[in-house]
This record gives sequence, structure tokens and C-alpha cells, in this order.
Amino acid sequence: MPNEHSVAEAGSGSVSQGTGIADEMMLAPEEMDRLYAETLHNLDEGSVVEGRVIEVYPNEVVVDIGYKSEGHIPKSEFSEEEIKGLKVNDVIHVYLEEREDLHGNLILSKEKADRMKVWDAIEEKFDQSEVIEGRIISRIKGGMTVDVGLKAFLPGSQIDLRPVRDMDRLIGQTIQVRIIKMNKKRGNIIVSRRVLLEEWRDRRKKVTMDALKEGEVLEGIVKNITDYGAFIDLGGIDGLLHITDMSWGRVTNPQEFMNVGDKVNVMVLKHDKETGRVSLGLKQLTPDPWTTVGERYPEGSRVNARVVSITDYGAFLEIEPGVEGLMHVTEMSWNHEIKHPSKIMSVGDTVEVQVLKIDEKNRKISLGLKQLGPNPWDTVDERYPIGTVVSGKVKSLTDFGAFVGLDEGIDGLIHISDMSWTKHVRHPSEIFKKGQKVDVVVLKIEKERQRLSLGFKQITQDPWESDIPGRFPVGTVVDGAVTKVMDFGFFVELAEGIEGLVHVSEVDLEPGLRIDQVYQSGSVVPVRVIKLDPSERKIGLSVKAAPISESVAEPATVTSPSPSNNAMEEALKSARKKGKKSSDSSEAND
Repeated sequence: MPNEHSVAEAGSGSVSQGTGIADEMMLAPEEMDRLYAETLHNLDEGSVVEGRVIEVYPNEVVVDIGYKSEGHIPKSEFSEEEIKGLKVNDVIHVYLEEREDLHGNLILSKEKADRMKVWDAIEEKFDQSEVIEGRIISRIKGGMTVDVGLKAFLPGSQIDLRPVRDMDRLIGQTIQVRIIKMNKKRGNIIVSRRVLLEEWRDRRKKVTMDALKEGEVLEGIVKNITDYGAFIDLGGIDGLLHITDMSWGRVTNPQEFMNVGDKVNVMVLKHDKETGRVSLGLKQLTPDPWTTVGERYPEGSRVNARVVSITDYGAFLEIEPGVEGLMHVTEMSWNHEIKHPSKIMSVGDTVEVQVLKIDEKNRKISLGLKQLGPNPWDTVDERYPIGTVVSGKVKSLTDFGAFVGLDEGIDGLIHISDMSWTKHVRHPSEIFKKGQKVDVVVLKIEKERQRLSLGFKQITQDPWESDIPGRFPVGTVVDGAVTKVMDFGFFVELAEGIEGLVHVSEVDLEPGLRIDQVYQSGSVVPVRVIKLDPSERKIGLSVKAAPISESVAEPATVTSPSPSNNAMEEALKSARKKGKKSSDSSEAND
């Protein structure tokens, strides 16, 4: 039951209800209880109510909300502007925290009332997905704090379309954001700037994409540079300027042409509305130099070119920006001893060259350096007439012959068949070594094909025409060494470099024996010359027709398990006896 003092206070705080203190003092206790109850109507703790300013003190403001007692609000909850304009009887909104403290006063908050009003406004904007402005006030872990009337959290991933490296530079800036999540009970508000940028980008992208036309020239800003090109911002959409479309010439680094942030004019080469991909070109803004390259650099003309690249097989030279030619290593000197282009030129050198061939369709130019000097092949027949003996050095060996260098730019080939009159040469290395000095005879000249045939055996007289017929006439019996055994017979060396063939039909073999079981390389056997053909360079030999010589070494022991060694010896003796009889018969006929 309230006392008289509290009743008086309640009366003084109920001005808005039209009752005075004198009137209340005249009311019956039951009536006063009813009035007190009415003053509690709709005054719930945690609600925002209207109040009337009763007094403004240096440290607080006294407010009447129609309750039996007034509320005291600290002056610090008002801004300086609000305090200056605040007057008695002004109506303000306050937040009722508790109905009474220990002294019987209401606990009110102007600050919380303002906050509740802002919460309601923000909640409405959240429901409507409206865009709001906020000022970035500080940087915190994971993002920034933004003042949107209340403190809100802006995650770092929601600041921009791309990660922001220096977030401190944003402090103090006013930005537009959208509330993406809020919890009134916890007092949490999360905002995003990125969603607005994405929407703005998509709108611009659609407008730009709809307006794009192939062949159109647009101004863009270099957004990013990679090893393979640059991305250009055309206004809401990024286009790729590939490195091959930056210049008609060679481009090794896109940064040679542009930097991030540069404004450039580019041509739309291709665009796909479905995928959003746009291909751009820069070189297309200037004429293609290859369209008239044949007129400006006709074949046979001489030009100054800059070496831009060197490979194992040649060098690329820039004749003018956008026009490059290849000089093959074989076109650098008439002397084929140049193993690598770097031996005679370096990147950056400017050299005079001759245009050899132009292929405008495939954008290729062949260049030559050796053509600036005299071609030694033009006078090769004058310096090296056929039949001339010349000296040279063996430069290389192949399976089919040896190349000999005679003079600068002139190489000749000694074919394997022109190395020996009598010896069967299997590989040139059997006779020559690289770097060896040799005397050779010029056999044939092909100026157009730049070929020179040389002979080594022609330095000496052909023994098949002079020596061999006299040394080994038909009927001659000699002891020779087996050099090679084949299925059809075996070869026997009669003298150094002179071989003859013993056909299998000219050997008596016991049944079951193979020729390689009786005769092996290194064996010395007596043979008779039964045929001599100098034109074919062939000598036919026979074991059966040769007499048995006691001085002839026994053939190599046969290691085959079948037949036995004794059987083998008997077979050899039998073959010799038959050979002796045949020889006696032949001599009698002679």
C-alpha cells in the first residue's frame, strides 16, 4: 500500500493523465489504488515509452512517463546537440529498464531507446533487402566494424570482389552495404559490400555483353597480367587479350606492352554470351605487315635484321616489328663446320642478310648469310677438275662413306666402294680416322646439287688389271687363311686384301657335317684357283682340286659334340685323299 509521500510523487508524475495533486488528496483510498493501477498499465519493463522532461540538471535529466515516480537519465546519454536543444516539457522516447530502484525511482535509458528505434529501422531494411550506408570505424579480427546506426560486422571476404590486402586504408570511409544476417537478441549485425558489387557487376556485364559487337574497338583498363596475356576490364566484363594478339611480332612478356591500370584500346575478336568469354586483340588495330611483305622484301633482296632468338638449328631475325625470318644454320656459311649459330652471332646483333624465300600464307621468310659472299661451288670444276689428285682432311664418317673437306665450303664424299680395290670394307673406320689427312682423286662433280665424289683407291693402280691375273692364274695352288664362313661356302685370303670364294660344292663333306664344323675363321687350307674374272673382281677357289700339302696347318678343332674328334679327323683325311686324286687327274689332263 503506497504511503502519502509516494502518492504525492505519483500525482506529480501524472500530469499527462490530467490529474493534479490536490484532486488526488481528496480521493478515497480505493479510488487512489485504482489510479495507481492505471499508471502501471502498459509500462512493461524492456519497452520503449514516451516521457516528458520535467527538469534538466547538470548531470541528469528528470523524465515523467506517467508513473508514480520520475526517472533519472544520465546526461551522458544525450549528445551535445540534444542537450543544447532540450527544454522542460519536451517529449522524448525512453527505455524502461526497471520500474523502481532502491530509492523508488524509475530506471530509464535514452540511449537504449534510441538503439531500439534504430534496431527497428534496421530490421525493416533487412526485411526489405535495402541498401544502407555505413562508416568504417575500425579493423577487428576477421574484418571491419561499420557504423550503420549500430555497430555492424563486415567480414573481410565481404569487403570487395577480390581479397583486400590493406584494410586499414578503408577506415573512415563511408560505404554502401546490405545486411545479410542479424540477431536482435544477441545484438549481432553482419553486412556485406561484396553482394552489392556483384549485383552491380552482373548488371554492367549484361549491358556490356548485349552491346558487344565483333570488330568493335573499345577502351578498357588492364586488370591483370599473366604469362599468356592480359585481362582487360571493358566495364562489368573482363576480356582476354592473348599474348599472340598483342603484336604482329614476337612477344615474350606482356608487361613489355602494358601494365596493370593502363587504359588501352582493344578490338573485340570474339564473344560468347552463354559463357561470358570475350577475346580481344591489340595488333588488329594496325595493318598486318605480312600482307605486303613480298613487295617490300622481294626474294634476293638484302636487308638489315636484328637477331631475336637463337636455336640449335638456326636463328630468328626481326626484319621489322611483326616480321621475322629464319636463318637456318646451313645458310650461315658455305663452310659446314659451323655446329651452332651462337658461334657467329648473338641475340641483339644486327646483321645484313639476303631474303631467300617468302611464304606469305604461312608467314615464313627464309634468310641467308652465306649468300652475301661468293659461292665456292660456282668455280669448283675449275679448281678441282675431274681426275685431279687433291689433299683434304676427313671430317666425318658414315656407314656409307667418309666426308673429306677440301676447301672452305667444299666437302667431298669417298664412297665405301671407292676405298679399296681388293678389300671388302664393311665400315669406313677400317681405313680412315676423323681428322686424318688423305690424298684423293676427283671422280665426279655435281654443281647444282653441290656434290663432289672422291676416290681413295684410285690413287693406286687397279691390281685386278695388272697384278692379280698374273699372280693367281687359273690352276694356281696356294695356302690361304679362312676369313669368313657362310652357308654357301667360305672366303679365303690369298694375299693381303685379295680374297677368293670356296663354294660349298668345291668341298667334300662327310654326311651329317656342316661346313662351319670343318672350316672356321683362321684355318689355313690349300686351295686351287679354278676361276678368275677381273671384270667382276671375283676369284673362284676349290679345296677338292687342291693337292694335299704336308706344310698346311690342320683346321681348327671342331668342338661340336657330334660326331667325335676321331670321326672328324677321318673325315678330313678322306677329303684330302679325294682332293689328291682329283689333283692328279687334273694334272694328267693338263
